[in-house]
Amino acid sequence: MQTELKTPLGAAAHREDFAELSRRVRDEGLLARRSSYYVVKIVATVGALAALVGTAVLFGDSWWNLAVAVALAFVLAQLGFIGHDAGHRQVCAHRRANDVIGLVTANLLTGFSFKWWLTKHNRHHAHTNTDGKDPDLAPGALVYTQGQVEHRGRFGQWFARTQSIMAIPLLFLEALNLHLASMIALARRRDRAAPVEAGLLAVHGAVFFVAPFLILSPLRAVICVAITQCLLGFYLGASFLTNHVGMPTLAGTDNLGFLRRQVLTSRNLSGPSFTGFIFGGLDTQIEHHLFPTMPRANLRRARKLVRPFCDERRIAYAEQSPWRAYRDVLHHLRIAGNGGSVAIID
Repeated sequence: MQTELKTPLGAAAHREDFAELSRRVRDEGLLARRSSYYVVKIVATVGALAALVGTAVLFGDSWWNLAVAVALAFVLAQLGFIGHDAGHRQVCAHRRANDVIGLVTANLLTGFSFKWWLTKHNRHHAHTNTDGKDPDLAPGALVYTQGQVEHRGRFGQWFARTQSIMAIPLLFLEALNLHLASMIALARRRDRAAPVEAGLLAVHGAVFFVAPFLILSPLRAVICVAITQCLLGFYLGASFLTNHVGMPTLAGTDNLGFLRRQVLTSRNLSGPSFTGFIFGGLDTQIEHHLFPTMPRANLRRARKLVRPFCDERRIAYAEQSPWRAYRDVLHHLRIAGNGGSVAIID
């Protein structure tokens, strides 16, 4: 059986709570744009990418390019985080400017469809951890609830029982999954933006999948491309795995209100400011879900307002060290994969 958590507070009180928190956040200026922050971040990250490409050309057909492949995975993930911020309109005041940044960082540089990801991600924010509505909670290679296990065949149920072990190896395939999902989504689209996205993805493929064979021997090229893509997938997957997995899921409709729904289903990661850099701001997942347009640079300041506010209203605010969070995620996957009860808010 599922574990059900019930919250009896009224909807009107919930709305008033979030309105009060929003007022405090606005009064602190935390929703204001941070243009200089993003100019420095974008220039530095794109500059690092250009430097790595130049270094690869200088090294030529050398095993030293394995080190470049490792560094490239880190930089591409950082570009992906910038694309995420642009998708939430954090970077610029105008939507079109954010879209241009998103298309360049996601399609051209990282190799994922920006519009496909944005549509999926917006649904996730609108229905966070809601079974049947949140695309990030949909069963795939992994399952997250008891019901998802019950609807699988014999092989699927066997694999679910091993998913706490297989989850880490599967992360290395996440970049490949995103590349394929992007191409499939683009093949089905008929809007005017689809050819632009497809063209940018083609340029990305030529630079990051074909060009290495012009510099390196076939063996070294295959190894370098594989290293970059596997580490990129692992990095991205590990960065969002702790955000909601293992937190309570919502069953159907609920009377929680926006504030409680987002806080109770999200998990923050503790640690120094460097943690925020490594995780692309996703370590402050609660604040990000409450205020998606808030610039990444302001999220840690917002946490100093949000956490005491939640404590005042006895709203459970989850914050763990990364290692504790990963342990709890794997524990949840083990319980869910074996058909055990997981926390559900009904």
